[in-house]
Amino acid sequence: MSESKPGRSGTGRSAEDEVVDLCRDLIRIDTSNYGDHSGPGERVAAEYVAEKLAEVGLEPQIFESHKGRASTVARIEGEDPSRPALLIHGHTDVVPADADDWTHHPFAGEIADGCLWGRGAVDMKDMDAMTLAVVRDRMRSGRKPPRDVVLAFLADEEAGGTYGARFLVDKHPGLFDGVTEAISEVGGFSFTVNENLRLYLVETAQKGMHWMRLTVEGTAGHGSMTNSDNAITELCEAVGRLGRHRFPVRVTKTVRSFLDELSDALGTPLDPEDMEATLAKLGGIAKLIGATLRNTAAPTMLGAGYKVNVIPGQATAHVDGRFLPGYEEEFLADLDRILGPKVKREDVHADKALETTFDGNLVDAMQTALRAEDPIARAVPYMLSGGTDAKSFDDLGIRGFGFAPLKLPPELDFAGMFHGVDERVPLDGLKFGARVLDRFLDEA
Repeated sequence: MSESKPGRSGTGRSAEDEVVDLCRDLIRIDTSNYGDHSGPGERVAAEYVAEKLAEVGLEPQIFESHKGRASTVARIEGEDPSRPALLIHGHTDVVPADADDWTHHPFAGEIADGCLWGRGAVDMKDMDAMTLAVVRDRMRSGRKPPRDVVLAFLADEEAGGTYGARFLVDKHPGLFDGVTEAISEVGGFSFTVNENLRLYLVETAQKGMHWMRLTVEGTAGHGSMTNSDNAITELCEAVGRLGRHRFPVRVTKTVRSFLDELSDALGTPLDPEDMEATLAKLGGIAKLIGATLRNTAAPTMLGAGYKVNVIPGQATAHVDGRFLPGYEEEFLADLDRILGPKVKREDVHADKALETTFDGNLVDAMQTALRAEDPIARAVPYMLSGGTDAKSFDDLGIRGFGFAPLKLPPELDFAGMFHGVDERVPLDGLKFGARVLDRFLDEA
């Protein structure tokens, strides 16, 4: 048990006391994002967050970019408002889930086997709840952060942030005046090396994206006739080539730093050119790290035809493309070479890659907070294979880190929780995260 914080006596529940209930409430609000406006939207979640912030004396604002697509923003005054401000941002939307596939209903917020189960448990209503719990505790006990803190609970991250972070950055940039640094999701989680060392992976880089539509035009005709210009055939062959292609290993600064840290922790050299041996030593985080060593392009959707005896004149596919920082031009050139001249490629959504250095007072604050709660903790940088709303805030010159602290049991497949079936977060991990985040704010 961590030592108690000043000012809590008689102020009600602590952050550690209420973080599970807050996360449970958020999970029970269905905010499924289908990539359009067909889902329930985030308005109910935005109002819930606003209510919880208003209860402790803050003045949250709700911004609705489209009917139901709402985000909540609030600002906490720090001890020294002249200092650059810190942004803590999280998204309230989640990817859809089919209840038939789950052990516990994805929107029931069930507690079982020491975990809170549900869609969003790790992506990222856990961090939303930790942030709410810590802020509420600090406001009740009158503990100001050292500098101003802006809180943003955002819509639409799972579809690229157009109706959330991007909307606020483009239409309401004044909300973030004075902000120079930010923390958010997919970082600060633990990887147990041995009984004397736990690494906590802090996201300092993320791949860029090209979500693409591929189109092939062919000659329409009767299905009983021979046809050498079949759009489906051409497209499927191209998609097959792309899906099987292994892009070359490209070791960026962040990945090199991570491998060096891991090599030191394991006491053995790690060769990025021999990834089978390297990934075998990474356990549950192998999937997260493996995708940061190369560009990737995953076919995800196919569409063609309307009747079994009609050869269509057009066939389409969608591809989730991700490129490493500094390798976008190489990635696009490789795509065109693999797909061939008959395939038209166009972006559905594109965004940049990010990379920052692993240094500065904010990084020191992360390490200090982690070590205070876990004496064998060591913070290390890593690259996220996906992307976050940090890309939008980067346009305002805000340096972003992934730091949503969780101490995880070694056997938990943390990477498999993201967008997976039976997503869940350990209760102890949520409480640990609240304690670390509280300490972090004292140091930040």
